[in-house]
Amino acid sequence: MALFAFLVFLVPWFQPRNDVLETPPPLLTGEANKNNGDNPVTSNINLFTSIQLGPYTLPNRMAMSPMTRLRAIDNVPNSLMATYYAQRVTAGLIVTEATMVSPLSLGYINCPGIYSTEQVDGWRRVTDAVHEKGGRIFLQLWHSGRISHSSLLDGQLPVAPSALAAPGELHTPIGKVAMETPRALETHEIPEIVEQFRKGAENAHAAGFDGVELHGAFGYIIDQFLQDCTNKRTDEYGGSIENRTRFLLEVVQAVTSVWGTNRVGIKLSPSNTFYGMGDSNPQETFGYAINALNRFGLAYLHLQEPNEIDLASRDVMNPVTPYYRKIYKGTLITNGGYNHAKGDSILKNGDADLVSFGQLFLANPDLPKRFELDASLNEPDPKTFYGAGEKGYTDYPFLAVQATTS
Repeated sequence: MALFAFLVFLVPWFQPRNDVLETPPPLLTGEANKNNGDNPVTSNINLFTSIQLGPYTLPNRMAMSPMTRLRAIDNVPNSLMATYYAQRVTAGLIVTEATMVSPLSLGYINCPGIYSTEQVDGWRRVTDAVHEKGGRIFLQLWHSGRISHSSLLDGQLPVAPSALAAPGELHTPIGKVAMETPRALETHEIPEIVEQFRKGAENAHAAGFDGVELHGAFGYIIDQFLQDCTNKRTDEYGGSIENRTRFLLEVVQAVTSVWGTNRVGIKLSPSNTFYGMGDSNPQETFGYAINALNRFGLAYLHLQEPNEIDLASRDVMNPVTPYYRKIYKGTLITNGGYNHAKGDSILKNGDADLVSFGQLFLANPDLPKRFELDASLNEPDPKTFYGAGEKGYTDYPFLAVQATTS
C-alpha cells in the first residue's frame, strides 16, 4: 500500500457482558478450522487452489482487500460502485470498503453507510451485480471512533474509549482540520455501539451480501478499545487485556447472532502505527484477542502486515501472519505487499490460507487472469484513489482490451 503519506489524512488503504464472554459458540467443523497450529508445508497449494470458506467454495485464494475509494455520494452506494465491484468478480472473495454502521461513525466524506433504507438499496445494486457474474462479496462493517470530526457529525464530537485525540488531520466539509479530542463513551453507551454493529450486520444481510467482515484494524473503534495507547478506561472495558478485548468479543457475538459464525470475518493490524496506534505489549494483547476468537469458528481472520511507514516508526512485529498462525486455529487471510510469487510462497509455507490484494486489484480488475498468464500489470494512479467519477475507478483496462488495442 503505497498510499501512506496521503492516508495519514484519510485511511489505511476501516446489558451484562459476562454471559457473552463465558458462553461462546462451539467451533465449527470443516476446513475453516482444520489448522492445528503445526503449520505444515503445503507444496501443492497456490493462489489458484480452491478453498472452502465457511459455506462457500472459492475458486481461488485471491481476495480483494477492503479499500476506501470515497465514491458514495452522500454516503449512499451507487451504480458506479456496482460496476467497480462487478468488474472484480474473479477474486475468490471481494471484501468491500469500510462501511459505516451509524451516522456518528462517519470518518470521511463520501464513504458508504449501511444504516438507512437508501443505503441498503444501494448496496443491493452492488451485490446483485456481483452475483450476476458469479462473485462472492462480504461487507466490511466499520465505526471510525475517534477518527472523525464534529464537522462530519452535525456538530457532535466523535466518540471513543477514552478522550484522547489521534495525531494527524482529516479532510472535512470545512477543509483540512486537526483531529479533535473525542468524547469518552459512558459505560452504558457501549451496548448502543454494539447494537449498531448488529443492526449493520442485519442490514448487510438484507442487502444481499454473502457475509461480513468486522473492521478491527487501523486505529478505528474496535482497535481503539483493544490497544492500551487509546484505551485508558477504568471500567470493565479497560485496564486488563481481558477487559480491553471485551468490546471486540461483544461485537463479534452480536454480528454472529445475525449471520452465524462461519460467514463473519474480522481484520486486525497488530503492527499498524497509523493514527498513533500502539500497545505496550502487542504480541500479548493480540495473542489474547486472537486466541479468544478461536471459540467462534469464524469464516476467517484477516491480518495486516506492517508497511514501510510502520517499520520506520518503531520496532513492530514483522512478519505478523506466521506468528499468529501458531495461535489461530481457523482460516487466515494475509494482506500487505504481496505479489504473485510472494502470495504463492506464503500459501505453500502454510502460513496463510488466502492472500488479499489491494492496489493490484484496484488497477487490475482481472488480476487472477493476469497472474495466471504472467501478463503485465496496469499501474495504479494514486491521484485517483479517492474522489468522484469513473477515472481511476472503473476505467482500468482488462487484459483482452489491452491486447486488441496494443
